[in-house]
Amino acid sequence: MTSTTTTTVTAYAAPAAKAPLERTTIERRAVRERDVRIAIAYVGICHSDLHQVSAGWGAAIFPMVPGHEITGVVREVGSAVTGFRAGDRVGVGCMVDSCRVCENCRAGLEQYCAEGPVWTYNAVGKDGQPTYGGYAQEIVVDESFVVRVPDALGLDVAAPLLCAGITTYSPLRHWGAGPGRRVAIVGLGGLGHVAVQLAHALGAEVTVLSQSLRKRDDGLRLGADHYRATADPATFEDLAGAFDLVLSTVSAPLDFAAYFALLRTDGAMVNLGLPEEPVQIGLQSLNGRRRSMSSSGIGGIAETQEMLDFCAEHGVAAEIETIRAEQVNEAYDRLLAGDVRYRFVIDTATL
Repeated sequence: MTSTTTTTVTAYAAPAAKAPLERTTIERRAVRERDVRIAIAYVGICHSDLHQVSAGWGAAIFPMVPGHEITGVVREVGSAVTGFRAGDRVGVGCMVDSCRVCENCRAGLEQYCAEGPVWTYNAVGKDGQPTYGGYAQEIVVDESFVVRVPDALGLDVAAPLLCAGITTYSPLRHWGAGPGRRVAIVGLGGLGHVAVQLAHALGAEVTVLSQSLRKRDDGLRLGADHYRATADPATFEDLAGAFDLVLSTVSAPLDFAAYFALLRTDGAMVNLGLPEEPVQIGLQSLNGRRRSMSSSGIGGIAETQEMLDFCAEHGVAAEIETIRAEQVNEAYDRLLAGDVRYRFVIDTATL
């Protein structure tokens, strides 16, 4: 069955840049023939939500409903949907559409769509309407951009995997994290704590590089083999030339030359965090051992499903603090202060 009317749902939105989020209502589109209507159960708070609501990454569309770490249950499907039915446990990540015909889309790399993917929020859909994210009761998404959440994963702990999970899984797979490979994870936060679990499950030897040893016990519990403080100059001396892959999960400028020096010949440093301010990189520090500096976005839809299945099989999940919807502004303040271990998740039943 395909509905013909829009649906009004409760949501939390930022009315303007840097303004506190407010309870409001939004319209979700009528279910088209290939759409899935999802009752949202949980939505993670990603650090990128903070950048977006403050317009820290540039142009932004307000009012803005953030949230791209969405899990829930299918309530309705369009007449041509074949992959899902009412009652299925599903998720929606950072994008809800793409051109589907370019080389990247056809290769399962929708995140690198030549025309640009349609992001889950703070974007404009092909219908010309702004997209609204998961801080809401429901969402309507084309089935091609919906993934299935395995039964072994709780919908609450699975929600952050739709961004933090795929953002770290994709580069770990692409750059070959596995047995015999030494991987360093810079930062043990929302992304880093998932990256450690994934790298360990893939079979790599994992080292956490954090400013201090404050979270050392957590890092080792999550699967790290080693934990070193970057505030200690001996760390960079002891680990010179040690790693095949350095994965930076922090959204702050780093002394990149110091981190490049940690790479083996042909090693790569992959940056996942996106600082709002420009950074400088000295190219001389790269070419001594054919080292490389790269970056990575999220992953395609097929890889996102692969990641969820891998997490279910290996017991990988986000460590979360569940909050009520009205606590969202407090959670933003605490996230800015680094006061969460390790991901806030909104229980949308409290909307």
